[in-house]
Amino acid sequence: MGRKKVNTLFSFLVPLILMTFACDGPPATDEEAIIPHYTERGRITAITDYNSTNYFIYRGEPMGYQYEMLNLLADHLGVRLNVVVNNNLDESFGCLMGDECDLIAMNLTVTRERSRMFDFTVPHSQTRQVLVQRLPSDWHYMTAAELDTEMVRSPLELAGKTVHVQKNSAYASRLRNLMDEIGDTILIKEVDIAVEQLITMVAEGEIDITVGDENVAMVNQTYYQNLDIGTAISFTQNLAWAVRKGDYALRDSINLWLKSFSSTIEYRLLYAKYFRNQRSARIVMSDFYVLTSGRISPYDDLIRKYSEEIGWDWRLLASMIYQESRFRYDAESWAGARGLMQLMPGTARRYGVRNLDDPEENIRAGVGYIAWLDEILSDRITDREERIKFILASYNVGLGHVLDARALARKHGKDPDRWTGSVDYYILNKSNPDYFLDPVVRHGYARGYEPYRYVGEILNRYDHYRNIVTDHVALQTPQLP
Repeated sequence: MGRKKVNTLFSFLVPLILMTFACDGPPATDEEAIIPHYTERGRITAITDYNSTNYFIYRGEPMGYQYEMLNLLADHLGVRLNVVVNNNLDESFGCLMGDECDLIAMNLTVTRERSRMFDFTVPHSQTRQVLVQRLPSDWHYMTAAELDTEMVRSPLELAGKTVHVQKNSAYASRLRNLMDEIGDTILIKEVDIAVEQLITMVAEGEIDITVGDENVAMVNQTYYQNLDIGTAISFTQNLAWAVRKGDYALRDSINLWLKSFSSTIEYRLLYAKYFRNQRSARIVMSDFYVLTSGRISPYDDLIRKYSEEIGWDWRLLASMIYQESRFRYDAESWAGARGLMQLMPGTARRYGVRNLDDPEENIRAGVGYIAWLDEILSDRITDREERIKFILASYNVGLGHVLDARALARKHGKDPDRWTGSVDYYILNKSNPDYFLDPVVRHGYARGYEPYRYVGEILNRYDHYRNIVTDHVALQTPQLP
């Protein structure tokens, strides 16, 4: 399955009416007995789609309505979140049915046909389906009545018109139902293109009409002001997540959490952040909104150039630089480290850096230091992917402390060449006197939580960069077949 391993506006917040609808299987009655399989496994894998509301990267940081909801759910369940990204509904459905993921976290319309395939959670939101049309070029000078004569304002006016919709979407099903209702033909073109990309194609004149959820369409209207979204073709519908048929434990666990969370101020703020945020247009048009610009940072070209010297994926180095400086070339730490890669003055002199605020000099020297760490550790840790974790930790806390943690792991019968579940435990405990006073420790106390978190956050962000940004070029708006 081809996929990558894989958030904006309302005048008023649509009320969320969380209704428990009939599902096969017994409902959970108390939270203690829920999802032992997932908590024992320690992770939950959710598939979502990338767009301007659900999941995206802005200024180097993963964001999105679905993404933040999933993180909150994972925290509640006490498991690690693994995000898989795919904009192809067929493949997303196959992912769930094939046990490759546990949850589809999208704006899925709850339909009878889909309910035969999956079990749905209670709704996370509600919306209507609307036609997305392009306004006439002189729409600024037209009255509302004049506009209404130019736009499709009734389903009856869809007769004989071509409407492009995402393949196997609820929009296609609704249009087929409309054909029966109006007793005429609508030329439905189902394509493997995501809804927001189809909306862009309407705005840019490549197609005339598509269908989308009203809340998402309103978001897109803020940065494509030539769009008309004033014609609804459905009643208000429930949007929910889907789990495998019969996975009552996960479904009921999500329902318990979602019913409680959706009534909080935190949820209302989260929804408003992505669907009422007046800054959404500036975000989408920004050079640092990855879905449209393809750029993670202003320094991508330099990062690509120097990552080749150490054989790293440039997105991994980008994640590391974000962790160090948030891509601020003049960042300075309390300890005196400066620049994109937070070089200490001594390290800068060692690599011939004259201006720590110069992005290229700073990256070149930081990569030089990484190469030195790699050379030192390559004889000790032969597995390259594991060695990268040790390099990251050493860059943060110093090589000596990492070697101490390896010694502690070896002494306690753990694998000194394995980071997760082995050496990371001992680096985490280097602030504990039971460990940093051990005779095998040569470099004493260290605030081990910092390198422990440092490695985990860089690798987690790297996964998000890989979800959205290809190895060479940005994701492009597809062409119609």
